[in-house]
This record gives sequence, structure tokens and C-alpha cells, in this order.
Amino acid sequence: MKARGWEVLQRIRQGQTLVFDGGYGTMLFAAGLANGACPELWNDTHADVVRSIHQGYVDAGSDIVETNTFGGARLKLNEYQLGDRTRELNVKGARLARSVSLPHGYVAGSIGPTSRLPAEYEPLGDTTDEEYFQTFREQAEALAEGGVDLFAVETMMFPQEATAAIRACKTVADLPVMATMFFQFEELHDRDRTMWGESPAEVAKNLLAAGADVVGMNCGRGPDRAVVIIGQMRAVTDAPLVAYPNAGLPITTGDTVTYELGPEEMARHYPALLEAGCNIVGACCGSNPEHIRRIAVVVRAAGRRRAGPRPPEASL
Repeated sequence: MKARGWEVLQRIRQGQTLVFDGGYGTMLFAAGLANGACPELWNDTHADVVRSIHQGYVDAGSDIVETNTFGGARLKLNEYQLGDRTRELNVKGARLARSVSLPHGYVAGSIGPTSRLPAEYEPLGDTTDEEYFQTFREQAEALAEGGVDLFAVETMMFPQEATAAIRACKTVADLPVMATMFFQFEELHDRDRTMWGESPAEVAKNLLAAGADVVGMNCGRGPDRAVVIIGQMRAVTDAPLVAYPNAGLPITTGDTVTYELGPEEMARHYPALLEAGCNIVGACCGSNPEHIRRIAVVVRAAGRRRAGPRPPEASL
């Protein structure tokens, strides 16, 4: 029997657009996470807070919620002297998200970058492809044990790391892999590129070749660039695409960081994002459940328009 996560691809093939969730760092900081502290540790020490964040996104209309495990790979947890708790914190993260997921909803296991540069980037780079693979495999195994429906390899900047994460997920379990890259907007050239210099079209093709089932972008400048990025990806593939951009650029005032776009302002970009060919939409840094609520309204309205008016007997 196929795992439930494969329903995500089936629903997309049937013409449905799914709603992802929003920012976790934003919500954790609002709940009191100290700057420089480990967010994944809260899966143990503040489980109720993490669960309430998941619940907020479910209530807002998210079809897919992701785990609070963005920095849950051993190479990243080692920065907090928590590497030995890798399995525990990822399993707990998956189970917290699972505990609030609706019967028709899905849990995505979040796998973010390690903050370690590839070995090719001498003299600063020190991580081999095999080291990336092993650390992501360990994390993916724990997320699968905790009950995720799919993996979300996200905010990747270098192809070596992204490819290793996708391979690791595919080795661990027969679950779909969603893979997204971080793009910088180069104003001088009016284009979007990864840290490696890849274009959106190149990223889409490379992530799919690595084995990803859904590809796209997250984080970055905001939904206006997401529209452009997704459009360029859609021009080279008919594979499912996902976008969950930041709520605009961050604005720092003293010790306070806010973001440019409120929920209503951000949601205004989403009809264009759907028109560009995006199949799963959500939001990233600076967003909260109200952003997702507004985005979900746009998605549901677009779905009703595509379906057209129901015949009179269908409404009886």
C-alpha cells in the first residue's frame, strides 16, 4: 500500500491546489525563543507551544503542516551541543505535527541546510557529499519514524547539499520529496539566482533529476519574485511546483524585526502565483496563521472558479 503522502501528488494531478503553512521561526520568537537558542529543542521543552503553532496553521486552512525540525540535522544540532539528541528531537517534532493533523491533511518533515559549506569551497568548505548524505539520512529516518507523510527539503543554497538531502530521503522511505531552493534577487541583472548561480529553470531540472517529486522555492525576497521564479520553472517542467516565500523583506528597528507584507498585502500576489502554475502555496519568514488564512481564501476561490458553477441538482 502506498503511503498517504502520495495522495498529495494525486490531488495535484486532479487539479487541486494545496495550502502549505507559514513561518515557524517567526512564531517561536514571538512565543519567547531567545535569539541564538535552538528551535528544535522546543519540541521537548516547549511541546505545547510547538503544538499550538501547528494547530494555528491547521485552523487557518493549511493542508500540509511541516515539522519544527528545520535545523534538525546532526551537523546543525552540533552547534548547540545537541547532536546526540538528533533522533529524539526529530521524532518528537514529527509526532507533534502529527498530533494536530486532520484526517485529510499531511505532515511534511522539514529538512533545512546544515550551514556547512561544501568541501569544494576551499578554504571555508569542509563538508563532503557523503557527510551531507549521512547527516540527512539520520534525520530523515527519525522523521519517518515519527510519522511524516512526505519530506520537505527546503531553503537549500548549494546543489551538493540539496542533492544529498533528496537522495537520503529516497533511501530511507517510500515517501514523496518536496525540494526548494533559496533564491537571491539580483537587482543589477533583474534576475533570481541561487548562491551557486543557478537559474530557476536550472534548479527545477536539477532537483527533479536528483529524485525530487515536487520542486520550487521558499524564503527569498517575497511573493513578487516567487511569481517570476515559478513561471520560469513551469516553462521547463510539468512537475508539481511549490512556493512559500517570505512576507517581503525584513525591517529591523532596534531589537525588533518585522516584515514588509501583512496578511492582506501578501495574499494579493497569490492569484498571480497560481496563474504562474504553482500547485502548493504557503509562506515563510515573517508570516503567521493570518497570512495563511488569507492565502487559503485565495486558493479556495480559485478552485471554485476552475470548477465552475454547480448544476442546480448538485446543490440540493
